Amino acid sequence: MKQRHIVPALIAVLTSSVAQGAETLAADNMPSREQPLATVRADEQHAHDWGLSTEEWARYQTLMQGPLGIYSPNLDPLTALGIEARSDQERYRYAELQVEAEAQRVEKLLAYQRAYDYVWQRLHADIPRVMLPDAGPAFSPVAPAASGRLAVFVQYACPACDQAALQLQAAGMEFDIYVVDTRVDDARIRAWAQRIGIDPAKVRSGQITLNHDSGRRLSWGLQGELPAVVRQVGGQWQRQP
Repeated sequence: MKQRHIVPALIAVLTSSVAQGAETLAADNMPSREQPLATVRADEQHAHDWGLSTEEWARYQTLMQGPLGIYSPNLDPLTALGIEARSDQERYRYAELQVEAEAQRVEKLLAYQRAYDYVWQRLHADIPRVMLPDAGPAFSPVAPAASGRLAVFVQYACPACDQAALQLQAAGMEFDIYVVDTRVDDARIRAWAQRIGIDPAKVRSGQITLNHDSGRRLSWGLQGELPAVVRQVGGQWQRQP
C-alpha cells in the first residue's frame, strides 16, 4: 500500500526536477537583455556620427561582412554605402554626406595645423622641421605658397609626380612641394626628396620647400589626379598646364 504512494511521488519529484532543469537551461541560453540594449545604443550613436539611420548602419555592417569588406576592410560607412548604392538618389545622398564630413574633417585638421605652426614658431623657431640632410639650417615653411610661386602636390609613390617636380627643378622654378600621404612623418618627405633627387642647395636657399599637405589640397578646392601643379590667380588656386 505504501509502495503505491511512493511511485507517484517519485514521478512528481522527477517531473519537477526536469522542469526546473529546462527552465535553468532556457535561462542560461537566453541572451542578456543588457547587452543587446547596449549594442543598439552603440549602433544608434555610430549611425548618428555619420549622419545615417540605424537601418543604413545595419546595412553597412552587412556589406562589410561580404566581399566588399574583404577587398576593402577599412572602408568608411559613407564610401561603402555609396559604392553599393541601390539607386542614383542613394549614391548622390552618400556623396553629399561624405563631402560634408570631409570638409569638416579638413577644417579641424587645418585649425590644429595652424595651432601647431604657431606653437612651433613660438617655441622652436630656429629648428627646421622638414629639410634634407645636406640642406644645412634651411627651414621649409608649412604655409601657403607665396604670391607668384607654384604649389606642387605630389604623393609618395607616383612616378608622374617625381617627373613633374624634377622638371620644375631643372627649369629653375621656385615652388613649394606638398606631399599628401606623409602621415605627418618628416622622414617620408626626406626619403622621397632624396630618392628623386631634389637639390639640397635649392631647399637651403628656399627656392624649393618641402611640406606636409595636411589637407591643403582639399581645402584649396583641388580635385583630380596627382601631380597637381597650381598657382594662385585672383585669389583662386588654378591648375597649370
